[in-house]
Amino acid sequence: MIMDCEKYVGKCECGRDHELETKKVVVEYNAIANFEQYMADVGLAGKKRTVVYDSVIYKLTEGKHVAADQEIVLEANGLRAEDVIIEDMMAKLDNPEVIVAYGAGTIMDFGRYPAYKLGIPFVAVPTLASSDGFTANICSAIIKGQKKSTAMCAPVLVVADLDIIKGAPARLVASGINDILSKYISLTDWKIAKIVSGEYYCPMVADLAQEALDIMREAADKYAKTGVADHEAMTMAQMKSGLTMQLLNHSRAASGAEHLMAHLVEMQPPRFEGAEGIHGECVGVGTFACIKKYHELAALPTPKAKAFEPLSEAWIREKFGDRLAPGIIKENAEDVLGTFDPQNIVDHWDEIKALIAEIPSAEEMEALYSACGCKYLPEHIGVKPELGEEMLTISAAIRNRLTLIRMLRVLDFC
Repeated sequence: MIMDCEKYVGKCECGRDHELETKKVVVEYNAIANFEQYMADVGLAGKKRTVVYDSVIYKLTEGKHVAADQEIVLEANGLRAEDVIIEDMMAKLDNPEVIVAYGAGTIMDFGRYPAYKLGIPFVAVPTLASSDGFTANICSAIIKGQKKSTAMCAPVLVVADLDIIKGAPARLVASGINDILSKYISLTDWKIAKIVSGEYYCPMVADLAQEALDIMREAADKYAKTGVADHEAMTMAQMKSGLTMQLLNHSRAASGAEHLMAHLVEMQPPRFEGAEGIHGECVGVGTFACIKKYHELAALPTPKAKAFEPLSEAWIREKFGDRLAPGIIKENAEDVLGTFDPQNIVDHWDEIKALIAEIPSAEEMEALYSACGCKYLPEHIGVKPELGEEMLTISAAIRNRLTLIRMLRVLDFC
């Protein structure tokens, strides 16, 4: 299947002109066999090429590598997307005209970051479908010690060879399911933010994210029943979700309160030092926690509005420690909660409850997660169960984004 990216480009009903750097997305069996043709299709034939792998993928994909003027094979053990590590790799580049990132999510940032810094295109060759970052223009890297999602550049071309992707272990299939099912929360958060604060909202992009969610939900239901993964459908869901980030130039449609759980694990604040898990697993824990919390809130009487109060430096230092506190303080300096009247939330509570009612129940999602082998409880990623409630409050401070969890600071349910 080859995705028609052009249909999403141009003047939109939301009033914006949407653009995509990605010209072609290929999701097919034996796609690597036609890699050079796809490169020519997007105008990259004959360009001096550096191909970046990690050591595990380099070995696993032997016989399916792509031609390169320079190959860089990074040690997979302990590899993480961090500015100092990526810049160290950049020092080894031999003046490429295009970078090909061949691997999983972390390797994509070793293509995206230097391509952005050097002003050259990059191409993505995903080897699994465990997250939706392959078609995104968001670099989710640790920058100056803090996990950030920074708009950089998207791949001009994505070539997903399903013969490679189908070899991914079940854990990574489950991670991919988790990452896309998170749209139950991210889309709800975005819609609520539009209602209460007038935040920009694009129906076309929201529909594309919903399409990705629907594709993955159908594939997950089948996987739960049969144990057989529809790799083409699952991979296409990831690609569509990633495109929403390009179209918006941020991750709003694909990332809400639930995604901040992954950032929490990566940042390792006090009491969460033992937390670990790959991106989708942590997102799954955040999604399930939000689903439970949102339905609990919807069952309560209409809350009262409270006056906005900025997060105190003392609270931030207590929860994040001195190492992370400066970045969190800066992130929350102009708190989005202070930009609108909290009474707006109360006045629209019935609409918010109606949106929450569209989210599957916790019981339904727990059954699906269990059947698919997904991680969804705090203890699944090394977080003590008694921290389950607090992890939502703490993670909400990581990004200055309006989510229902963040709104709890200006609501009184007593």
